[in-house]
Amino acid sequence: MCGITGWVAFEADLTRERPVIDAMTETMACRGPDDGGVWLARRAAIGHRRLAVIDVEGGRQPMTARTGVGEVVLTYSGEAYNFTELREELRRAGHVFSTRSDTEVVLRAYLEWGHEMVHRLNGMYAFAVWDGRVERLLLVRDRLGVKPLYYARTDDGVVFGSEPKALLANPLVRREVGADGLREIFAVVRTPGAAVWSGMREVRPGHTVLVDRDGPVERAYWRLEAAEHRDGREATVATVRELLADAVRRQLTSDVPRCSLLSGGLDSSVVTAMAAAELRGLERVRTFEVDFLGQEDNFVPDNMRGTADSPFAREVASHVGTDHHHIVLDPGDLLDPEVRRAAVVARDVPVGWGELDSSLYLLFRGVREKSTVALSGESADEVFGGYGWFHDPAIVATPVFPWLIVTGDHALGSMLHPDIEAKLRVEEFRADSYADAVAEVPVLPGESGEELRMRRMLHICLTRWLQVMLDRKDRMSMAVGLEVRVPFCDHRLVEYVFNTPWALKSFDGREKSLLRAASAGLLPESVLRRRKSPYPSTQDPAYSAGVQAWARRVLDDPSSPVRDLVGIDTLRPLLDARPAELPWGPRVALERVIDLDIWFDVYRPSITL
Repeated sequence: MCGITGWVAFEADLTRERPVIDAMTETMACRGPDDGGVWLARRAAIGHRRLAVIDVEGGRQPMTARTGVGEVVLTYSGEAYNFTELREELRRAGHVFSTRSDTEVVLRAYLEWGHEMVHRLNGMYAFAVWDGRVERLLLVRDRLGVKPLYYARTDDGVVFGSEPKALLANPLVRREVGADGLREIFAVVRTPGAAVWSGMREVRPGHTVLVDRDGPVERAYWRLEAAEHRDGREATVATVRELLADAVRRQLTSDVPRCSLLSGGLDSSVVTAMAAAELRGLERVRTFEVDFLGQEDNFVPDNMRGTADSPFAREVASHVGTDHHHIVLDPGDLLDPEVRRAAVVARDVPVGWGELDSSLYLLFRGVREKSTVALSGESADEVFGGYGWFHDPAIVATPVFPWLIVTGDHALGSMLHPDIEAKLRVEEFRADSYADAVAEVPVLPGESGEELRMRRMLHICLTRWLQVMLDRKDRMSMAVGLEVRVPFCDHRLVEYVFNTPWALKSFDGREKSLLRAASAGLLPESVLRRRKSPYPSTQDPAYSAGVQAWARRVLDDPSSPVRDLVGIDTLRPLLDARPAELPWGPRVALERVIDLDIWFDVYRPSITL
């Protein structure tokens, strides 16, 4: 995994701008701690920071190919899991390879097939190709949006990068946030293509951006389509198992230490079991789980989590035979100013969830001490319909993004200063966003009733909520130089399951029926029967008290720019509540106060309304 960046200018000489492209590239050092490089020409400056995973010695970037009429340059982040097959196909077509890296395969694929090569890739990736033969830039993002990629227009070209911080290092990009950006921060609605920062866009999943002298043109090369499902239950279960096992097998490819994230839930457990089966006789899979000091002994079931993770994680580790590691966090560490700052800087915008970001950052930091690549069960709930909201008829029937109902994140919109809320009209924005999301849903002719409602719910979660989850995992992992792979985001699996009727997805009356059936024989019965449990959160009231104290300091500071955005009178009851009685959703509103304060201090954004 890596960090990429670049600058294309059709009316300037970028060979004179080495300090700027160096600065842009250096912002990606966390994503690529192993190596860095810059390529310069008059019209293009390309930067790369490398996390060496495949062909450690030979995969340096930016990677170039010389032709008779100009150089073709690639800066690449991610993994193409089918690079071995593609390399053989390209060899038969006459290409000669000098490395074992998937990066060279992607470059050669472009030389052979041009931008149509995107249809041949299986993986998670974000990359840019500067084609000096025609002076044109191609930006590409993977189908599900596992890896990020941003760009911004300039007067005579574009700048781009894996994260906004790379673009912000260029003096042509303003540190400005307008009304649309603030809506993204407070509405908890992830608009495809939006980037919070004014003038900046995120390349949408499954899209390319082609940039020439006429400007950028964004095109979709992949989207979910509705198709008739013809397989019966047994064939469907077998296909799901086959597709997932193949995804896990491909995603185990690595020349550096690898591991699996294991919570003891169904999703991470089946990925771990399949990885162990694939590597049996070669190596023992290393697994990691996270918990909080004293929480296993003092766990109290609540409306989100019915059971503690640790007993189930240990049972799976024993059943499968992994080298298991238990990372225990002190809730006080979640309030460490340096940890909170690192989490906000990793995102570049204050859209995180406080302790959930901090604890994930600390977990990944611990994992990185022993492994460079980790497999994760992320996205199974979006693909198979695992969240509770899929199984609540009232929520399914409500024309609102379901996570706003379940998580209480609506509190973020209500925390705004009344004057700001009047300008942003967050509820209206959410309603319009929901209508836009529904309008994109593909349907079969004559599809109606429950199948239509559930297809709509699944599509919204795959195109909106999944981006929230993948973005969090990418930022927190890459902030410590850890590559996290997500087998459930294999586009072949996603396409197949998306078109499986809801009656099959829930054939036994439980969530993720198909995945449970496909996991049979691989896992302990206790894990197969376990109800969905979200990523763990501390139950220590001392943590809530610490959040209240920190937020109070921010809001009591007359010089804090946060006071201009939020309604202090609205937040006062949360500041004064008993810590043990402060619900998670409202607490997130106080966490957002803290993140905003850090963001203003680090980024110094100008707010324009």
